[in-house]
Amino acid sequence: MAVSGKQHFERFHEKVKQFDVTGKTLLVPEMAPFASRLLAASFRAVGVNALLMETYKGLALGKEFTSGKECFPCQVTLGDILYFLRGEKERLGAAFSADNYVYFLPEADGPCRFGMYNKMQRLVLDRFEEFRDVPITYVSTRDSYSAADIMPAEASAIFRKLSYTALIISDILDRVVWRVRPYELRPGLMDSFMEKALGATIAEVEQNGASLEFKRLFNIVEDTASTAKTFIDTRQPRRPLIGIVGEIYVRTHQESNQHIVRVLERFGAEVVVASVGEWVNYITYDMAREHKRHMKMALLKQDFASLRGILKNWISSQIEKYYQLRRQRQVYSRALKYLDIHKDHRIAALEKRLDGDRLYSFDIGTESALSIGAAMEQLHEGYNGVVNVFPFTCMPSAVCTAVLKPLLNKMRLPYINAPYDGAIQPNREIALRTFVYQAKQHLESRTSGKRNGKAAKCHIKP
Repeated sequence: MAVSGKQHFERFHEKVKQFDVTGKTLLVPEMAPFASRLLAASFRAVGVNALLMETYKGLALGKEFTSGKECFPCQVTLGDILYFLRGEKERLGAAFSADNYVYFLPEADGPCRFGMYNKMQRLVLDRFEEFRDVPITYVSTRDSYSAADIMPAEASAIFRKLSYTALIISDILDRVVWRVRPYELRPGLMDSFMEKALGATIAEVEQNGASLEFKRLFNIVEDTASTAKTFIDTRQPRRPLIGIVGEIYVRTHQESNQHIVRVLERFGAEVVVASVGEWVNYITYDMAREHKRHMKMALLKQDFASLRGILKNWISSQIEKYYQLRRQRQVYSRALKYLDIHKDHRIAALEKRLDGDRLYSFDIGTESALSIGAAMEQLHEGYNGVVNVFPFTCMPSAVCTAVLKPLLNKMRLPYINAPYDGAIQPNREIALRTFVYQAKQHLESRTSGKRNGKAAKCHIKP
């Protein structure tokens, strides 16, 4: 039966909304492997039965029900949910009930198409009679990813602190791997060890995370870093350091970016990918900026009736910023006792860098602000190359490319774009191999300059 446009909009309100998901199976799509697993564990710690779906096996389904004009992550996540639901239908047969599941697909405000994924995917799920009753829920950047509307208030308050801490731990585990794996004593040693460390972390989050007593979690981080340090072959020289920036999903979803970190490592590089925590910190920081702007407007209009509420929101966002910064420092300090992993950039420092060099403005927003700011910080921190990873046709990444490519070329820092849409580009490995060779030359020139007392300094004129 044909569905009218009006009925489609009604379905958006009925089946794409925030509601208490307790008692349901929450289907979580994978993004960054460590972060996704720890996010699902954080849900389970507060009583939500979260299940991380297999990823990329349903890409053909995702492409079948899209036109090709959508952002690539939309095709991947759509394929994941369709593949999972079809598998459940086949496994359970007549016992399958769509009402038992809830599809969790966060959204973002602003011009990025990501904000419309869950609406578009609602239309696709509605094409299958057996999947029409699977609701879609979300958290949003509009309220800094608050979970208050998808679980009871007490659980929500616990989940917010636990999930953030788990997210930072996942970033650190990633960085421990990237620091050690290129120099490991024998191939596969780091991956095998980290799988066990991740399992221990997940178990601790599930069993004791809701208490918000993080001492044992922090001890796992410290033990992981101290053990991983022993895997480094100290005879190996340091490799050129490559920073990966770009769209958050594709840069962290290994299948979507065709395992670009491992490819770069195979060609002789050490890699650091912009963290997931950086994006969450940015959302909180931007929320505080927005409240501050509203305060100024209220003062100019002498709207004192609204000012009290705006001030309350601003104070709340400032407290959230402080908590995130304090927790991040606390967890990173445990790993830094043993390994010189790279810290996350402070969002305020990125904004200062952009403003000082007149490159971009946080007022424009989008991931471009983070990618441009992070790349410039990496330039000043002595990185030897930058890769911009993004979905083909991604608007924020196109903006990022327009700013970074000529600027980093001028500064003689190797730079390469890496767009992805599921196809394998025939010259991809040649391009990445050449890029790593250029990064090695950059490292050698800097090392030679330091030996000769001529360490290069980076100055950017507005």
